[in-house]
Amino acid sequence: MSSNFRSEHDLLGNRDVPADAYYGVHTLRAKENFAISGVTIAAYPGLIRALAQIKKAAALANQQLGLLDEKIADAIAAACDEIIAGKLHDEFIVDVIQGGAGTSTNMNANEVIANRALEILGHKRGDYQHLHPNEHVNMSQSTNDVYPTSLKLATYIGIFGLVDAMAHLRRAFERKAEEFADVLKMGRTQLQDAVPMTLGQEFQTYAVMLGEDEERLKEAALLIREINLGATAIGTGINADPEYAPLVCRKLAEISGIPVITAPNLIEATQDCGAFVQLSGVLKRVAVKLSKTCNDLRLLSSGPRAGLGEINLPARQAGSSIMPGKVNPVIPEVVNQIAFEVIGNDMTVTFAAEAGQLQLNAFEPIIAHSMFKSVMHLRNGCLTLADNCVDGITANRDVMLASVRNSIGIVTALNPYIGYANATEVAAQAHESGRGVAEIVLERGLMTREKLDEVLRPEVLTRPQAIVATHHVKGSSLG
Repeated sequence: MSSNFRSEHDLLGNRDVPADAYYGVHTLRAKENFAISGVTIAAYPGLIRALAQIKKAAALANQQLGLLDEKIADAIAAACDEIIAGKLHDEFIVDVIQGGAGTSTNMNANEVIANRALEILGHKRGDYQHLHPNEHVNMSQSTNDVYPTSLKLATYIGIFGLVDAMAHLRRAFERKAEEFADVLKMGRTQLQDAVPMTLGQEFQTYAVMLGEDEERLKEAALLIREINLGATAIGTGINADPEYAPLVCRKLAEISGIPVITAPNLIEATQDCGAFVQLSGVLKRVAVKLSKTCNDLRLLSSGPRAGLGEINLPARQAGSSIMPGKVNPVIPEVVNQIAFEVIGNDMTVTFAAEAGQLQLNAFEPIIAHSMFKSVMHLRNGCLTLADNCVDGITANRDVMLASVRNSIGIVTALNPYIGYANATEVAAQAHESGRGVAEIVLERGLMTREKLDEVLRPEVLTRPQAIVATHHVKGSSLG
């Protein structure tokens, strides 16, 4: 054997492992078996930190229960602290999509931690007779409780990172809502003129939509706090001390800062992926509403001369390789694409959760990959939408005011004063002749100039008002 390798043994026999690697034979085989996505678990640092936090909590709990030698427990804890701090993440080399219900991920963690702990104790990597990946690092554990718990820890942190990004975007919309509070425009339903509103009201809607989903995500996070650590293989707790589950949960809460709780039924918790389904559904909700908002931004900014042209999105880059001067809504477009991905990821999570059989769901790796992508991409999308788009939006006030003045939709505001039948006739005449609603109302003597001007004020058009019907108006169907 070359000095560049060390020999390790597993169920299938001996294999040469790079001498300088902290991972071992199980990880090496997994790397060879699962050349799937090209994305390793190291792409998700939160997952790696979560695994180290769990292994540290387990070591400390086992040591307190008298099951693990203090020196070994301390070495494992020290190795975990280094990984939590960001070291050795490049040693986590297995593909995020893998068979085996996450066993390869768990063993990757066990081997890296064991070999680093061996060094701390003064031994060589691979000298497992002193400290073993399974016997010591994985004591009182199974992949089936370690892996889902690590997913929940990583996802919990990710949720609140996403919530912060959504709040950042919400505040950007709130600032624009305040800036545009006095900008009168036409609202639209089914892409047809409806009734007037302000651009500020339109932007405040986007802020409210985000605020609602911030709360929905926080609610989903409560389910993610429930873990099955201590369940071991199927939830019966075999090979674990009766006091281990509550003790390791307390240790993990202290180490991670996450208020985790032990599931009341560990057999149920080991096979049920309902919390992931719930969270994925909320992520889809966020994606759908974000995408709708971006659709609106693209439509409102369409043009600049042959579209609505009511707002201007900040120019971020040249828009065409053939059309000079063209600028495209690239930031809303990228957020739209993130939303499409998240909606697809939700379907993946749904199928994977449904496919679990009997006492374990073997498909949590693809659930993890899908969830982590959704959370990370939505977070990044919210930040770029706020900073590279919403903050720089300007309003074309004259364009919007002209649309209001020329719109047939303002006749709706006159219904209580001239009656529905008269309003319908005015609308039809305005449409056929191309003349303004106000001009026709005055011509037909349906309202006085003073009353018309009062009714058509922006502050009256855009919010509820006490209405006193004028039954005596000439020609009114109310008379």
